[in-house]
Amino acid sequence: MQEFAVSSELDFQSETYKDAYSRINAIVIEGEQEAHENYIKLAEMLPEQKDELIRLSKMENRHKKGFQACGKNLSVTPDMDFARQYFSQLHDNFQTAAATGNVVTCLLIQSLIIECFAIAAYNIYIPVADPFARKITEGVVQDEYSHLNFGEVWLKEHFEDSKAELEAANRQNLPIVWKMLNQVEDDAHILAMEKEALVEDFMIAYGEALSNIGFSTRDIMRMSAYGLTAA
Repeated sequence: MQEFAVSSELDFQSETYKDAYSRINAIVIEGEQEAHENYIKLAEMLPEQKDELIRLSKMENRHKKGFQACGKNLSVTPDMDFARQYFSQLHDNFQTAAATGNVVTCLLIQSLIIECFAIAAYNIYIPVADPFARKITEGVVQDEYSHLNFGEVWLKEHFEDSKAELEAANRQNLPIVWKMLNQVEDDAHILAMEKEALVEDFMIAYGEALSNIGFSTRDIMRMSAYGLTAA
């Protein structure tokens, strides 16, 4: 129970906390909105999986509403302009890949990178969240594991055909994650979320996902190193 003691020391109503929360809350709202839109686009690209992908997109929309409620609970207005800019590189890369029919790249961005990023952030946030947000986030994180699983299963089934594109997409997009983590290090710290823990949890989730798809430990170490160069 020691982890949960941290949250009792945080002043959720302080101006410092609320200022940082306005950006972190916006990021999770925008992240769920991006995911909602991305799964709708993937449903167009993978018509045989359409029903499942639309179901996932609706879950992401519910998550967004949950996180909007978390902000309202603390009387915080999320800084959505900041959040849209924050996701802009991953957003643009996904849109470019979708426009050219590169479903593997789209799945890597959404089903692996964004989902692992969310899982890491939510797991680190839960022990230090205010009671209302903790309950919301605990429900969300269980859903995110199922979303991660969708990408893993599809990419595992198409691993040999997808491997080269996955490596190229990883090389292009993983460094963006480190820039994103660096960008919110100070705000996350105010919410008692340490960057080192976020990095560690992300790398564990991402590495496990790559392993489940079919990459060897050696492959995963090499692919992970692309991110570290930007850390």
